[in-house]
Amino acid sequence: MTTSRRWTFTLEAEFGHRNISSEVEALVAEAGVGTGIVAVHLTGSTGAITTIEYERGALQDLRRLLDQIAPATEDYEHNKAYHDGNGFSHVRSALLGTSISVPVIDGRLQLGTWQEILLLNLDNRQRTREVVGVVVGE
Repeated sequence: MTTSRRWTFTLEAEFGHRNISSEVEALVAEAGVGTGIVAVHLTGSTGAITTIEYERGALQDLRRLLDQIAPATEDYEHNKAYHDGNGFSHVRSALLGTSISVPVIDGRLQLGTWQEILLLNLDNRQRTREVVGVVVGE
């Protein structure tokens, strides 16, 4: 059995974020699978999907780390080519990734106690993001 869904979310610039765990859980429930997998994918190259404990401190830590690893002020070749100033967001997206998969057992996402699915907009402007979820299983 396969079930899919597309969602759109508008997120603030540079570190706009949203916990999308409840949307993914609802998709799994709708699919009615007992055992399977859900794949969640962001269509775009300046955002990310990951997991984290969705609380202020962990989010601030992630933001600080991204600022250190791929600073917005760095001189990126992408910016020279396209003059849009978002080279850092492409690098951050590549580091975090745009897809995750989560096992489903007994009809439930197999996430840790505090683990949530996080959607990030890493672009230098507000963006409406499209996320695709697919559940496969039996």
